[in-house]
Order: sequence, then C-alpha cells, then structure tokens
Amino acid sequence: MLYDVPVNLGDRSYTIHIGAGILDSIGACCADAGLKGKCLIITDENVGGHYAETVFQSLEKSGFAPSVVTLPPGEQTKCGDQVFALYSECIKAGLDRKSFIVALGGGVMGDLAGFVAASFLRGIPFVQVPTSLLAMVDSSVGGKTGINIPEGKNLVGAFYQPELVMADLDTLKTLPPREYAAGLAEIVKYGIIYDAPFFQTLEEHVEKLPDVGNAELLAKMVGRSCEVKAEVVAQDEREGGLRAILNFGHTVGHAIEKVAGYGEYVHGEAVAIGSVYAARASVELSGLPQADADRIEKLFIDLNLPVRAPGLEWAKLRAALAVDKKTIGGMPKFVLASEIGTVTFGNEVPEELMERIWNEMG
Repeated sequence: MLYDVPVNLGDRSYTIHIGAGILDSIGACCADAGLKGKCLIITDENVGGHYAETVFQSLEKSGFAPSVVTLPPGEQTKCGDQVFALYSECIKAGLDRKSFIVALGGGVMGDLAGFVAASFLRGIPFVQVPTSLLAMVDSSVGGKTGINIPEGKNLVGAFYQPELVMADLDTLKTLPPREYAAGLAEIVKYGIIYDAPFFQTLEEHVEKLPDVGNAELLAKMVGRSCEVKAEVVAQDEREGGLRAILNFGHTVGHAIEKVAGYGEYVHGEAVAIGSVYAARASVELSGLPQADADRIEKLFIDLNLPVRAPGLEWAKLRAALAVDKKTIGGMPKFVLASEIGTVTFGNEVPEELMERIWNEMG
C-alpha cells in the first residue's frame, strides 16, 4: 500500500511516501531522489533499536555509505548542545556538501536533525523518516526545523525542506499509546482548520481511530492530513500568511508545554488543550457556534486526550506567551474559527478574555 503526496514548492518540491512496510525501500527512494554518497542517520535510543538497522541496510544496499548516531529521547534533546555535538558527528562521518542526513524518529529527531542539515556546511540535503503519528502528519512535512532554548520552544530554527519524506505506518506499532493519541490531536486540527467533512469522518470513526492495526483507515487519515498541510505550505512556505492557520491550538499549547515542563504534556496533548481554548475564544470573538466548540471538545475527549491543564496559573502562561514566535508587540496572535473547516489567523484576544477563558476551563 502506497499513498504518495506531492509537496509543490518549485525546485524545492518533494514527495511524501506513505505506506505499510516501506521502510526497507528507503535506499531506493533516496537514489531515485538523486542523493549520493555518505549519509548520517540521526535517531534516538527508543527508535534506533527498532529501525536503525533496517534503514542502514537499505541505504547500504543502494550504494550509500551510512553512519548512525543515537541520541537520548525526549524534548530535552532538542537543544543547542546537541546541535554542536551533531556537527562533530557529521565531520566524523565524513559528510561533505553532497552528503545527506536521515532523520529517523519522531518530531524531536526531525526538528533537530533538520536544523543540523540546514546549518552544517551552510546546508546539506536531508530526508525525513518519521516514526510517530505526530511527526508523520505535522513536523516532518513543510520544512520547519528548530530547537528549544530556555526562553521557549522552537525559538531557533530555519525553514529547510527535506528531499523526501518516508512514512512507514508499520513503525506506529511500536509507538506508545499516549504518543499515538497525541498524533491524533494534530489530525483533528486539520479538520478544524481546513476540512469540515474530514472532521465529520473522524467523528464517525472515532472508535476505530486508536486502532493502529487498521492500516487502510490510518493511511487515509495520514494521507489527508499531509495533503492539507502540503496545500497550505505550497501557498505559503515561510508562514507569511496562510500557513499560520496550522498554528490552531498551538499558541496556548506551546505555553502549556513550557510552563508545565517539557514532557509533562506531550505536544499533541498540549495542542488538544490549546484547541479547546481556541474554540472557546472563537465562540466569543469569531462567531463559532457553541455546538461546534462542543463537538471539538468531545472529539478530543473521545480520543482520550486532555482538554484541561489543572494547576497551571494563567500569569505564568501569559509570561510564556510573551516570548512565543506568534506574539507581536507583546500581544499573542491566535487562529480562530468561524465554523469547523474555516479559520482566520492573526487574531488578538483581549487580555481580560484570555484570562477568563483559561480560568473557566479550570
């Protein structure tokens, strides 16, 4: 089963390959994409034990000279110290400007390895091999790379497109259920911001969505999510306008991750809470029917995702919002919905209302 999604960006165009059991063809896909020579596989301890050997052998079989570096898992790895350590690994592996990097893992590995690729020797090619649902439908697509600094998440990075994306659905079978559910949050987001019929389909199949063994449904979910993101990125690669709609739920979501401490809420969980917050703000400011806000919250609940973050003080969240990438002139910018499937970006929410919504969410 193979579901190819093109990302049309002129001379930076590439293809997202989606299927089950396709990981051992990565070498052939890299060769077809015109890549050559030495490469460095960057992975983490959780993923590497399962899949690094398969990727290594496939690349070697196709004539490449691969090396592997394995890092600790978790958001804390996405930092400046690891970037400089990886530059040294690139030199140790003998990489030059014709070489490439393979990001094997979830969003942390993709963001980190992509940023290293964007900056080493002023930019060498790289390939995304996402192994988490969240990475397959979000971070591996669209060319955003980056790292965290103490002041906030993803504040340092670059727009840098991969040469190809290889999403093997079979890798999701080793994904912890919590991480899988977190990926579903981003899939729900695509329905909210762009595709009301898709959102309704998710509602109708909600009991089947957590079944990682349902390859046909999974391929459709991942494929449609990638199509939506590809369509948006093709129109606005560097987030000068439309691409900002992809941040629905992320304004407060990123603040939750920072204030709670990275890892307390995984990214998709924070996005679910942030999406419920954004839906409530949309009812107040953008005419979103209360019934639609209720549907959004119910779908997250039905997917066993959190919709509250009890114990987090608004004052601390507000301070985190002040240094968010989406904040301009001290005011956070929100993506708000007028109905499911239709959103606008760049919206300001009055200070009093921001706090009231959070407090009402408990």
